[in-house]
Amino acid sequence: METTGRSGGKRIVVTGATGNVGTSVVRALAADPGVDSVLGLARRRPALEIAGVEWDTVDLSRADSEERLTGLLRGAYAVVHLAWRFQPTHDPVTTWQSNVLGSQRVFRAVERSGVPALVHASSVGAYSPGPKDEPGVDEEWPTHGWPDAAYCREKAYLERVLDTFELRHPQIRVVRMRPGFLFKETAAPEQRRIFAGRHVPGTLLRPDLLPFVPDLEGLRFQVLHTDDAAEAYRLAVLQDVTGPFNLAADPVIDARILAELLDARIVRVPRALVRTALAGAWRAHAVPASPHLFDAVLRLPVLDSTRAHEVLGWQPTRTAQEALNAFLRGVREGRGEETAPLAGRKVG
Repeated sequence: METTGRSGGKRIVVTGATGNVGTSVVRALAADPGVDSVLGLARRRPALEIAGVEWDTVDLSRADSEERLTGLLRGAYAVVHLAWRFQPTHDPVTTWQSNVLGSQRVFRAVERSGVPALVHASSVGAYSPGPKDEPGVDEEWPTHGWPDAAYCREKAYLERVLDTFELRHPQIRVVRMRPGFLFKETAAPEQRRIFAGRHVPGTLLRPDLLPFVPDLEGLRFQVLHTDDAAEAYRLAVLQDVTGPFNLAADPVIDARILAELLDARIVRVPRALVRTALAGAWRAHAVPASPHLFDAVLRLPVLDSTRAHEVLGWQPTRTAQEALNAFLRGVREGRGEETAPLAGRKVG
């Protein structure tokens, strides 16, 4: 295979192509006239059909996946690495094998197959605790994560792996995307299952059933519509850029904005009380979201996305409230897509 297709366009490979970010990224790339073809990789082949996108399967947790990846990546212009496993939160060894060891297999396959560009999905979760005030931290803020939370620990570890990878392979263009929380309507069922569990009905997120929003110390975070994040990935793939990019939309979400979205009142609640309740539910396997991730979210810094605006030429087209509203619509209505991660099951 060649890095350019028959029409002179580029061939892009996307791992984790059937999830929240992946389905938006493959659509954005396939719609670009400069891209000849997109190969979407996932553990399970989806029924989803997108013009210009082909599908194949690979399980990054398997030790033999590197050889398969090397063959699949050969001739690609760029690889977008999105594959990530959030669960089981009670078994960090399993997520480490998929996320950290699997990512290292992708990185080695990129080098072995001669791919000239790697765009890696890092996260706001890779950042060390920082200020909650605007304008936020830039890409120079330390990326040591919150060590108690497996998600943050794994994202931060891969930042160190990429530091070494870039030193050893300066001929490969490496980009690291560090977005805030990403939401879209068709990913809402997946996100409800990941964080609240399969048995919590999305219909509970109705204003008349949520009389108040807890105002917790540190409850300030940033969100972005997934399609806007996908546009940043497209720009990073097709432009000669390197390094990390923060991605977030305005405004920063806090209890006041959540209360407006849910038509609820604000009640000050001690952080320790909420954490104790969550820890008990997590230990009882009643919810999959761990108290360690709760600790991390309340310590995440606010991001400054100036570099993405100026270097990538990227601007979000939806506000943070619009992204959250899309999520709320999707979780209430159970909408999804024809992929295993995004299947629109309601409960059970």
